[in-house]
Amino acid sequence: MKIIANDYKTTLIIKTIREWSNLNQTDFGKTLNRSRDSINNIENGRNRMYLNDFIDMCNKHNIKITLEKEKKSKHN
Repeated sequence: MKIIANDYKTTLIIKTIREWSNLNQTDFGKTLNRSRDSINNIENGRNRMYLNDFIDMCNKHNIKITLEKEKKSKHN
């Protein structure tokens, strides 16, 4: 499955990765050395995740990160 991250809130992206991993917050947190409360706080926007932690999470859960520069339209 592929999603365009720009179309989603960060909190939903984290939750989607956890759900793709078929893990509850407790077990997902264990894979990242975080507590269930920490994952819950990230998913609900109370805490943020550093980029290096996000990349580590993606690597551990077989999520491919792709950056793509959009072409500007003639009107911009």
